Amino acid sequence: MRVSKRILLRILIVLLVLWLGFVGLVWWSMRQPPERFGRVMSRMPGPAVFLLAPFETLWMQARAGTLKIGDPAPDFTLVKLDKSDKIQLSSLTSQKPVVLVFGSYT
Repeated sequence: MRVSKRILLRILIVLLVLWLGFVGLVWWSMRQPPERFGRVMSRMPGPAVFLLAPFETLWMQARAGTLKIGDPAPDFTLVKLDKSDKIQLSSLTSQKPVVLVFGSYT
């Protein structure tokens, strides 16, 4: 009876270490650029990441960012739709107020 409890305890410890490693990998991948995150997630076995890890909580914390309401937007550069030129946010904000809208219009 005593031996079986030790074996069970060892199995539980190994499973806990594996789970912590898995959650750590998911957390690390969420903090990477989207391309790397996509590569890591494409190698995950089926819905395992959603069943075994607190995915939504990790995602909300990893992608929360540090901006608060009223903070200026970080400067960035984007290519025009026709790919003829690049536009930098700071060049627009020096001329007039700019409204940034993020979302999906499908």
